[in-house]
Amino acid sequence: MGNGITTQVSGRILVAQDDAVIMRLVTAILEKEGFRVVAARDGREAYRILHLDTDFVAAIFDMNMPYLKGLDLISHMQTERRLRRIPVMIMTAEQDLTLCSESFAAGAAFLIQKPFTPTQIHTMLRLLVSKAAVTGNKKINPQKAQAEVR
Repeated sequence: MGNGITTQVSGRILVAQDDAVIMRLVTAILEKEGFRVVAARDGREAYRILHLDTDFVAAIFDMNMPYLKGLDLISHMQTERRLRRIPVMIMTAEQDLTLCSESFAAGAAFLIQKPFTPTQIHTMLRLLVSKAAVTGNKKINPQKAQAEVR
């Protein structure tokens, strides 16, 4: 059946990132974990995708992107019930603690600082997926998600 995780976890994750290198890294990690990545090159593209499709177990947004920033996307998601259930992780190169608190206040579940290692994003991904299971996202079995976090 494979190495376990890829056969147990599935679902789609929206990733909005304007840096092609980081997008490839995050996509490779997510796909290795058995997720399907829906990629957006900027905030405006992610916004359009969210209006057409809400079938995501999680979302990962860059803090600073052209057109719409990650916080703008989260704020928009909080206004719509169908989008509010999707846990979001923000990626940022910013070192400003105010931005961190603003991210959480806007509704981000997690924040990861760039540069990050594959292990760091892998760990944050597990927490994000666990959050999706706990917040009522029906796409993941909570027992399986919790077992994988341990």
